[in-house]
Amino acid sequence: MSPIPARPFAFPLDPSQVALIVIDMQRDFLEPGGFGASLGNDVSLLQAIVPATARLIAGFRAAGRPVIHTRECHRADLSDCPPAKRSRGAPGLRIGDTGPMGRILIAGEPGAEIVSELAPLEGELVIDKPGKGAFYATDLADHLARLDVTQLVFAGVTTEVCVQTTMREANDRGYECLIAEDATESYFPDFKRATIEMITAQGAIVGCAAPVGAIVAGLGGAAGTNAPLLAAEA
Repeated sequence: MSPIPARPFAFPLDPSQVALIVIDMQRDFLEPGGFGASLGNDVSLLQAIVPATARLIAGFRAAGRPVIHTRECHRADLSDCPPAKRSRGAPGLRIGDTGPMGRILIAGEPGAEIVSELAPLEGELVIDKPGKGAFYATDLADHLARLDVTQLVFAGVTTEVCVQTTMREANDRGYECLIAEDATESYFPDFKRATIEMITAQGAIVGCAAPVGAIVAGLGGAAGTNAPLLAAEA
């Protein structure tokens, strides 16, 4: 275990105990015509973190550490999407409505898929989640228990919503949490900055923040020592 540069203090990254969770890097959020764009957002802000996120994923794969992907999406009949959620958004293009990439945020539709640059490898775990947090109404907790990890690194979008929610859920469950600050983004840059400040405030009350380069460097000694989690093993 070698501490890596992080905020508010060096993070004791343990290459034998860490897993990566990549949150919702989906076409509906990152590409024109998707849900994010329908709300009037500049999706290029989220697209900009794809290279850094790809480097982070590659670092975990090279180190043989688990990479877990999440997708925010709902059943086709919307039985897992409460009215209080569906009523938000732009009238006429809400969750379940048909857009340029199929029905918005519906499992199996093109828009709900992860962008091609970050596509999961065969056997990597993909969690479909109906809420903001990845632990709510999913079996993520069971998968992590079987992995026997104690540390989680977070990347993805958006920083202040699904990433922060999942990180707080993980913190409540006792995981040491680290956000990859250049592999997460918001449609509102001020929200990203404020969220990372909240996460790292008061002695890392939720977790620490570090750049991708420092995280990948800290994984270097673990290459080849652990096989990644396969869906068949989950």
